[in-house]
Amino acid sequence: MPNASAIRFQIETVLARRIPSALTPQPKMVRPVVATGIGPVDDLLRGGFPVGAISELTGLECSGRTSVALSFLARITEANKVCAWIDVSNAFDPASAAAVGVNLKKLLWVRCGAHPITTTRTGRSFRLPERYFAPAPIKKGLHGGGFGPHPRTEVRGLSDAVGDLLTPRCAEPQHRPRPQKEGTKPSLTPVTQVVRSSKRAKPYDAIEQGVRSADLLLQTGGFSAIVLDMGSVAPEYVARIELSTWHRYRLAAERTQSSLLLLSQYPCANNSSELQLRLSVTEALGKDTTVFNGMQPQVELIRQRFTQAESNVVPLRKPPQSARAACWENQTTWAVRR
Repeated sequence: MPNASAIRFQIETVLARRIPSALTPQPKMVRPVVATGIGPVDDLLRGGFPVGAISELTGLECSGRTSVALSFLARITEANKVCAWIDVSNAFDPASAAAVGVNLKKLLWVRCGAHPITTTRTGRSFRLPERYFAPAPIKKGLHGGGFGPHPRTEVRGLSDAVGDLLTPRCAEPQHRPRPQKEGTKPSLTPVTQVVRSSKRAKPYDAIEQGVRSADLLLQTGGFSAIVLDMGSVAPEYVARIELSTWHRYRLAAERTQSSLLLLSQYPCANNSSELQLRLSVTEALGKDTTVFNGMQPQVELIRQRFTQAESNVVPLRKPPQSARAACWENQTTWAVRR
């Protein structure tokens, strides 16, 4: 009677063309990493972001996602490598990137939601509606904790509102629609005709353009890092992207050895991503003063595949669990250490 190894060899020989290595698991691939430039984050990830894989940075707005991504691009551009930033919601600031240390000459900026979609007939423009963006978080404190508008702006429009309340309704002219004859259809305004006739006037075009741009850059190659920024888009619209898209991104990133960073509010790549981080803001710096000095973001490691073992020796006891979270300080340019 043949042993198990002989039977496995026979099965894999028969299925070699259809399913290679059907019964033999593939070895773990330990990818090289690139440091992010933030000490606590690099210690948590044991080096940095993996090369040739997808890394997800999730969290609400102002949680530190963009700061980590810009610091990562700064380290790559220092090595004279080319990167790309796909801006779906038009939230990228080149001045802030240059202040961190990103070489803008080595950065390709793809603006998807910056310019409105213009029709071909009358030149009417169409912008992405506000409902496709996540609402801003509620700011606590007097006038938004120092970030709100000036108290003078709160009385704008008050005189008009009071005037409408004091004006008698009976004096207002009554607009009655004209009766239309039977068999005739109501005429459409030029604006309605333009919107209905245009095939590109869709709110989802900016998201679709960003997905296609990322696919094109990954398939082309030559970019060491690509950032797909969808942080301001609501999660229900990001979830519309098919899972096959992320699987295609994973294969293309592995083939071209590009690091793809996804910035979103909720993880969307699922099993196609090799690294998932969740960021949040714990507290603001300089609470005892009236000057805003910065924030203290916190990063939590959700998933990390194929980590390099510290030693080849397998201990008999269960080793202690490593840290899954880290904090660091993001100080403003005018902040001074006391």
